[in-house]
Amino acid sequence: MAKVSTIPNLGPASEEAFARAGIHSAEEIRALGADGAYFRLLQAGARPHFIGYYVLVMGLQGRPWNDCKGAEKAALRKAFDEICARSLSEPSKEKDRLRLEAVLDEIGLVARARP
Repeated sequence: MAKVSTIPNLGPASEEAFARAGIHSAEEIRALGADGAYFRLLQAGARPHFIGYYVLVMGLQGRPWNDCKGAEKAALRKAFDEICARSLSEPSKEKDRLRLEAVLDEIGLVARARP
């Protein structure tokens, strides 16, 4: 399985964020698609950030992160807003579990999983 960072525009910080969301490979991100993968990030407690979303979209298309402009960027902003609204409206047992694990890990009660 290929690392998340093999997707253009994504690096170590993205790998860590996706791992916290239970996504450990580029193949998993591609299977979920940009919207599904970003939704999982939000459900895992990541803070919404429009640039992070469109960087992911551009990367999955093999394009530079700053290639997004004009009407395309406006359409992605609409999609981003919809994903964020959906994330806020849908409770997630996974989100709660991941938050609990993060707190337990911080206080030294849960060993960190290493991919």
